[in-house]
Amino acid sequence: MRKAKIGLYSVGLEAYWDQFHSLKERLLGYNQHVRYQIEQWADVCNFGLVDSEQAGRTAGEYFQKEQVDLIFCHAATYCTSASILPIHRMCSVPVIFLNLQPTRQINYAETSTEEWLAHCGACPVPEFANACHRANIPYHVVNGLLGLRETPSVSIANEVTAEEPETIAAWEQIKEWTVAASVRNSLQYSNFGFLGNTYSGMLDMYSDFTMLQSQLGIHVDVLEIGDLKEQLEQVSEEEVETKRAEIENVFTISDDSHSDPIAKKPTEKQMNWAAKVAAAEEQLANQRNLAALTYYYHGAPGSEEEALQAGMIVGNSLLTAKHIPCAGEGDLKTNIAMKICDLLDAGGSFAEIVLTDYVEGTILLGHDGPFHIAIAKDKPILRGMGLYHGKQGSGVAVEAKVKAGPVTTLNVTQTVEGKVKFIISEGKAIDGPIMQIGNTQTHVSFEEHPDAYMKRWFKEAPTHHCALAVGHIASQLEKISILLDVDYVIL
Repeated sequence: MRKAKIGLYSVGLEAYWDQFHSLKERLLGYNQHVRYQIEQWADVCNFGLVDSEQAGRTAGEYFQKEQVDLIFCHAATYCTSASILPIHRMCSVPVIFLNLQPTRQINYAETSTEEWLAHCGACPVPEFANACHRANIPYHVVNGLLGLRETPSVSIANEVTAEEPETIAAWEQIKEWTVAASVRNSLQYSNFGFLGNTYSGMLDMYSDFTMLQSQLGIHVDVLEIGDLKEQLEQVSEEEVETKRAEIENVFTISDDSHSDPIAKKPTEKQMNWAAKVAAAEEQLANQRNLAALTYYYHGAPGSEEEALQAGMIVGNSLLTAKHIPCAGEGDLKTNIAMKICDLLDAGGSFAEIVLTDYVEGTILLGHDGPFHIAIAKDKPILRGMGLYHGKQGSGVAVEAKVKAGPVTTLNVTQTVEGKVKFIISEGKAIDGPIMQIGNTQTHVSFEEHPDAYMKRWFKEAPTHHCALAVGHIASQLEKISILLDVDYVIL
């Protein structure tokens, strides 16, 4: 993940400084606290106090010069909206207003005007909101407590609020906005390799490269099977042995499946071929500086190209575990979903609906292709497949399930208007039985009956693939959608 560059300023009113001599220094202290907190997650360009229209113009020029990804306006006390409007007209990145009160409750009997002004950060926020709305400037607000661990000597209220629930909730939101800006920044520097083509006839997965690049900022690097073949020819026997050792360390090698005649213990030939192709894939990813890879290719029956594509599943899983997520069947949109989840350290495994278990009340999600090893329950299993259903060739496939606990699914789809859309759901992975057929499968329980959930899901016109991530990250994905200016729905 590339760290975002965050613009920060606190507000005040220039007229206050001569009237209340310790107020400015006190507010600057709050400003530094906000800065130090945000620096945990991003690089901060801190302007300090904006207290007049001229200061606003100077701040706008500063943030524009620094090319910040997002601006936090810390509402420290009252300030006129005329002071902040120039900032956001000059620098058009999203703005988040931070209404972070220093104390849970003021000392009413002893509070002076100056003391009150140090706690009235909420006062200007409606004015800021109105000005931004009328200027067509998108904005969002975080409300809560500042979270100091020590009360300033000048204060007569208790400002130690670091462990208060309003502090924790507010700073979780601020972190999510900051991380969302980092994801947006990272996508703008991400090369998505697209090797081959989309599985013929899967109309939901056909992608408009220009649309995706213009709306998300990614770059699509169109690759040929020959590019991988060129790398394959350069793989040495020593590299094959090294990759084979890596595979045996990461995976459990299966015996024959008792239930599926096409799922066998991988042969030595299959394992060596998978290792050689995996080494070639890693070389290709390094050569083209790939952040992710989407692929599908069938090749003529019996050809070297057919054998090459059939040997890619293990290598794709290894690359996915190294933060280069790989999507099968030419599904670039789901590859983007996987990359976003991976940037959040939430995994993001390639998945589709396998079937519904009406007894357990779960939907099985999985696929016959790459798996995100980092989120697996136990070591994934490798099975030798006599054939890949619906595809050409044979080789080694991955059988695994996501570890039990909270999960999130992310669909990236396209609307009739040609816009990118995110479909987000939260559920729970259940450690249930799965088929021993060389496919990834995970039981997922959603809050409602599977039929009711699927009815709402399908109504949003998703693609049939999604990224399956660990943790409940809908709130984080919502903020990423907003910063990318992408339509979204949380089911």
